Amino acid sequence: MTFPALLLGMLLCTLYGSLFHLFRGGGAGRLIYYIILSWLGFWLGQFVATQIGINLFDFGPLHLGFATISSWIFLALGHWLSLVNQDKDETNPGK
Repeated sequence: MTFPALLLGMLLCTLYGSLFHLFRGGGAGRLIYYIILSWLGFWLGQFVATQIGINLFDFGPLHLGFATISSWIFLALGHWLSLVNQDKDETNPGK
């Protein structure tokens, strides 16, 4: 993979995480969380598409289509998994 393709990929997956944060909200910690999820999803999607040979909206050595889909799936799953109910049982304060 070329250096410009790597930079474009990092720019795009950071943009995806930032856009997701814009629509879902949260603090700075959430922004970092979404950007990291987006990076993981994008580069895992890139790796899988390269290994399997999926050609969906390729841009040079980047498999933008599959990597983008993978990034958004990671973002959606990560957001869903972060929606843990953190209310404590008030009847048993020790638990």
